[in-house]
Amino acid sequence: MHDLKDILQQHQHEFSKVVEFNPATDKLLRFDFSQSNTALRTDYIANTEWFSLHISQSLKDAGAKYGIGGYAEDRVLYKKFEMFNSAGSSKVSPTGGDLEGAVASRSIHLGIDIWGPAGTKVFAPLGGMVHSFAYNNNEGDYGATILLQHQLDMVSFYTLYGHVSLANIANLRTGSFITRGQCFAHFGPPAENGNWPPHLHFQVITEMGQYEGDYPGVCTKSEKEKYLANSPDADLILGMMKYV
Repeated sequence: MHDLKDILQQHQHEFSKVVEFNPATDKLLRFDFSQSNTALRTDYIANTEWFSLHISQSLKDAGAKYGIGGYAEDRVLYKKFEMFNSAGSSKVSPTGGDLEGAVASRSIHLGIDIWGPAGTKVFAPLGGMVHSFAYNNNEGDYGATILLQHQLDMVSFYTLYGHVSLANIANLRTGSFITRGQCFAHFGPPAENGNWPPHLHFQVITEMGQYEGDYPGVCTKSEKEKYLANSPDADLILGMMKYV
């Protein structure tokens, strides 16, 4: 079986943008939400309004169009949400599925986040079929979520778009085709995205299993190897991290 990472690397030049970004004129700001970021104020994280202001002000101060980062990052962000801690998440994935008995707090991020204003357009990097979608309306969850199924070199895989606008799934149909470069979603506001500052959670998934409209975006440290193997670095499609 071909390795998905190798296939994505071979086709990198063919992928369309996921968000509007011109590396010649636009700047990116890398956000670090790990414990090593001693400047990260826990009071900002705990309050969505303050956290949103922190994001927008940081982008403004840096002259950046988007904030970006987070793949395989061990984050402190999830402590504010019960669904990610051991007491509130036994046998529960970041968005409601089974984590095979995991009881430890989940903190390892499996995708890349792109932080920007609500309403920011989201484009399909390559053609794909709508696999599933859902409104994962729990505190700290994805909110409106879309999963596309793709095929390259006879290998099927998936891309997940979390925290998008609720309006984007209102008339969506499973099995419908999304063309490369098509705008099919937008960053959702906190009221629709699990109570987060506006951003896109973009993740690549090799095997979906039984998940529909959902797939873990955060895992425990003990399951890190397994989940990262099934969710290779989304920058293989985005191609944006080199501009940070």
